[in-house]
Amino acid sequence: MGVGDKLTSTAQITQYPTAAMSEIPRPSGWRYRLRRLRKYPLAVFGAVVLITLAFVAIFADVLAPYDPLSTSLNVLAQPSAEHWLGTDDVGRDVLSRLIFAARVSLAVGLVSMLITVVIGLLLGLLSGFFGPKVDVPISSFTNIMLSIPIFPLALVLSSFLEMTLVTIVMIIGFLSWMGVARIVRADVLSLRERDFIAAAHCVGASSTRVIFNHVVPNITNPLIVAATLLVANGILLEAALSYLGYGIQPPTPSWGNMLMDAQRYLRTYPGLAIYPGLLISLTVVSINFLGDGLRDALDPRMGEG
Repeated sequence: MGVGDKLTSTAQITQYPTAAMSEIPRPSGWRYRLRRLRKYPLAVFGAVVLITLAFVAIFADVLAPYDPLSTSLNVLAQPSAEHWLGTDDVGRDVLSRLIFAARVSLAVGLVSMLITVVIGLLLGLLSGFFGPKVDVPISSFTNIMLSIPIFPLALVLSSFLEMTLVTIVMIIGFLSWMGVARIVRADVLSLRERDFIAAAHCVGASSTRVIFNHVVPNITNPLIVAATLLVANGILLEAALSYLGYGIQPPTPSWGNMLMDAQRYLRTYPGLAIYPGLLISLTVVSINFLGDGLRDALDPRMGEG
């Protein structure tokens, strides 16, 4: 290529910068974010732990060596080749119960998170987008709910209701939406003043179209981070309720009611409490690590370095 050709090429790029730049391959959005997430070792560790626990929960029927409800005369047995983590006070295999309890605890965390996000997203969108007439009553109700401690209220409700898995999920989901609503409201209040929202209104787009086509896509990043941490909140609430006897009822295993059953044997057989306690701690810490990594990886202000 001669000097003239180089000058011509440079002039074309200067004259049509958008066309020239569009030819440069760029990573897709999620690939770019995953590459950034891999820069945070603790977040990767948390993701690996959670994927492993999810695999164990999904395939609990295959992985568990025994029926988690099956009792035997071999009570409070020490770990052995037959029972890797021993047995509990009625002869049930501890490892099998831990595996099936993972299914219950993760299901509570995930489903309650979905309920919380849906309620918080809808109320936050309404509150932030439609002005004071809608914002004032929703914000007032949100502040009232925030003033009520969630755990004592859950205990009160559980004393009047039959505590099934569905009931616990509904209680946790309907009592945890306030934080999401406030996050969404704050972001929507900022977004509705942007030029692209005004332009959408000018071309005749309805409020529903503006919300779902322009507002919601721009608040997904903080929503994903909040949703991640809500899973941990649901698992902890379920474990606390079950530990006090108001959550998942025996003989169905959950990490919380396994802790409740183990408190009588803390000195003689501490493993009964250590195993579910470690799994609760590991799961919650892993979720928090992943949430912190997602917060940084999804933040557009964070650079590659």
